[in-house]
Order: sequence, then structure tokens, then C-alpha cells
Amino acid sequence: MINKRALIIDDEPDIRELLEITLIRMGIDTNSAASVTEAKEKLAEQDFQLCLTDMNLPDGNGIDLVAFMQQHYPKTPVAMITAYGNVETAISALKAGAFDFISKPVDLTHLRNLVSTALKLSEQNPTSNSLEQAQTQLIQGNTDEIKKLNKQILKLARSQAPIYISGESGSGKELVAKAIHQQGPRGVSGPFVPVNCGAIPSELVESEFFGHKKGSFSGAIEDKPGLFRAAHGGTLFLDEVADLPLAMQVKLLRAIQEKHIRPVGEQKEVPIDVRILSATHKDLAQLVADGEFRQDLFYRINVIKLDIPSLREHAGDIPLLANYFLANISRECDVSNARFDTAALDALSHYRFPGNVRELENIIERAFTLCEDDIIQESDLNLGEDHDFIGKKPTPSHQVTEEPKTAVNTPASLGIPARLPEQSLENYLESIERQEIEQALTQTKWNRTAAAKVLGISFRALRYRLKKLEMD
Repeated sequence: MINKRALIIDDEPDIRELLEITLIRMGIDTNSAASVTEAKEKLAEQDFQLCLTDMNLPDGNGIDLVAFMQQHYPKTPVAMITAYGNVETAISALKAGAFDFISKPVDLTHLRNLVSTALKLSEQNPTSNSLEQAQTQLIQGNTDEIKKLNKQILKLARSQAPIYISGESGSGKELVAKAIHQQGPRGVSGPFVPVNCGAIPSELVESEFFGHKKGSFSGAIEDKPGLFRAAHGGTLFLDEVADLPLAMQVKLLRAIQEKHIRPVGEQKEVPIDVRILSATHKDLAQLVADGEFRQDLFYRINVIKLDIPSLREHAGDIPLLANYFLANISRECDVSNARFDTAALDALSHYRFPGNVRELENIIERAFTLCEDDIIQESDLNLGEDHDFIGKKPTPSHQVTEEPKTAVNTPASLGIPARLPEQSLENYLESIERQEIEQALTQTKWNRTAAAKVLGISFRALRYRLKKLEMD
């Protein structure tokens, strides 16, 4: 087995020696340079699987060297060594293409984690990240917009830079984040941990992120590791990061910069090795201007911004996505011949989809449970009003006559509990659906065929809902 080789570039002999000793103990051969000129000579002489460079060198700076390596040695991960607390330099290095950065004085635990992650990247088959071979882990679509997005995903997967993913609700931000994780070195064995920041009560957010010690507060009946430690060695995806309380934003910034956390009730800090990806459908820059989101945290998580197109912007992919979702749903129900009729696909292709890809999937899921003979007709889609369509105005089948107003039934009048303020509409509807299914099953003594008749749906639709709600 051939040892990996690292190039260390620093004009301070003590730093070079510390880095060399650490890497040699990890089984990595090292070579050193004290200047940009000497580094370029070494790079021309032999291959390296990792490069560590200081920022300030006698004949240039590390960022220029990063740019040089991006052009001539793009497969070699390069990490920047920066002065302590110099966040601006670190961000500039990441934007220039640096794999990661480490601050002086060098934390050896952080250094080992960085080196291990970089070597995983260099060990990946260079051809495995081609668009065709990685397609199953990327975003479905054949339009230019999605092809561009997938190329960006593959490029960003090689870096450890924090990425801010911007896009409308339902556009697939978590799917993009997961693809970036899977295509990078952390995807080899590290976990992908998504968290909806807006779904955590403000009084519990610190404990959820950093963990807590048993007895540290009322209700802390056991030790809890927290999300950062759950994501150690992998990726932490902060969805709806704009919803974090300001007090937590300060602590999150420190955790990202220092790469250490302190669980609630603990005296000692715990080192963490996590890549941060974040997203929101809100205008984060406007929230910064309004004083509702910290500017320093914004710059720290927004090193690279990735914009996700709405489904309206790649409407040409609608038929492909529709058939993809239908195939997945029908497979779960052991149905092999489900399909759309031509008018249904045409209607989908002209619909605006304010809820984006998530809405498309939900529409198909509903239509599949309602259709006859496993063929989804346009009427099964229930797409809504005329103004929701693009470039086409559906012809009304009949003239609508205004009917006399009648009393409107509210959830309370029907004996259904009202939605709680902190409860999402999706969770609220699922709770009602679960309750109705449980009542029907109890009424029929868990005879599913009879329960489906009570609910007025097909047996197949009931089976699908049981699986979706994890009641099967």
C-alpha cells in the first residue's frame, strides 16, 4: 500500500515541524516548502493528496496559491492556515476554492479531522463524480437549469465551505443539501442530520443543538448528545435557519468558528467535526438589514450561496418528475401499471405549482389514491383555479351559478380539535387522518377492507395511507 503524501507550505520552521510530525504519525509522507515558488516546484515534481498552506508567504499569499492549484491541480484538496480569529481570511480562502481552513495555534484534533476528511476526498474515484454515474444521488431533471444545478452540487461537494441554499418552499433544498453531502468525502461514512430550526421551541433549542447533561434543568432525565454530536464526521443541515432565536444565533456562530460546543450543564467543551449547510425560503439579507438575523452569522454561513430554481423555472422536467413520483408511489403499493393519461400530463405541465416539487408529489399521491384502473385522469388531479396555470386557460365544463350561502362547519363544530399555533398544517391534517383511520379500523375490528369502505376510499388507498402514517 502506497502512503499518502502531503505538501506543507509555511515559512515558519516550528509550524512546519509540528505539521510534519502530526501527519507522519497518521501514516502520511510529507514534503515541505517555505515559499510559493518552492511550492510550485514541488507540485511539478510529484503528486500530493493534500496541501496545507500558510496565508502569508515571503513571495506571495496563500489565496493566490489556492487559485493556482484550482487551475492546475484541481483534484488536490488544499487547506489554508490562518491567524487566530481572522474570519475574513478564512472566508476568502474558501471562496477561492480552499477545501477547508485551520487557525493558529493549530488544534491537533481539528487538524487530524481535516486531514482525514481531505484524504477521503482524494481516495474517491475521480470518475465517480461524473454527472451520469452520480445521477441517482443528484436532482432529477433534464432541463438546462437542473443540469447546471447538478454540476454545482458536484463542485461544492469537494469543499468543506459552508453553503447557504436559497429557494422557495418545496423547491427541494433538503434534497440538494443531501446530494452535496453524499457526493463529498463526508458521504462515505458520515451522517447527514437535517433539522428544521423553526420547529424547535425556543426554550429547548440550545439543548437540541448542543445536548445537555442529566439534571442540568427540569426535565433533563438523561444525558443527551445533541444534533452537533449526532452529525460528527458528517453534515448538519440547518433548514429554515432564519427562524433561530437571536440568542441562539450567537452560540451557533461561536460553535461554527471554534469547532467546539459546550453541552448544557457541562463545564468542558467538546470538539466537533461537522460541515454546515443551511437553507431558508426567506430573504436572509433583508432579515439582516431589519436586525432580525445576525450579520456576522450571515457571512459565516453564506460563504457560498446556491440558488435552487422553482419548478416554474424548469417546467420542462414536470413530466419526468411526475412519472418518477408515480413510479415510486405505485411501487410501494405493489402496482405495476399505473400511468397518466395524456390530458393529465398536459395539465400538470401547464400548472404553476406555487408549492413547487413538493406540491407536485402531493398532487400525484392524492390522484393515485383516487384514480380508477390505475390511470390518472385530469379530473383526478384537482389542480385548482384558472390563474394557477401558465400559458393555458382550461375551458370550463359548465357555467358556475352562485348558490345561496349556508352555515359553514368549523373544525370545532364537527368535534375536531383546532390546529395549535405551533403545529404545521401538514402535521395537523395528518393527525386528523390518523384519528379517522383508527376509528374506522376499531369500528371494523381491524378489517382493512371493511375500514376502507367506511372511509369511502379504495383498499389500495388505505394501505398506502397506513404505510405513510407508519400505522402498518
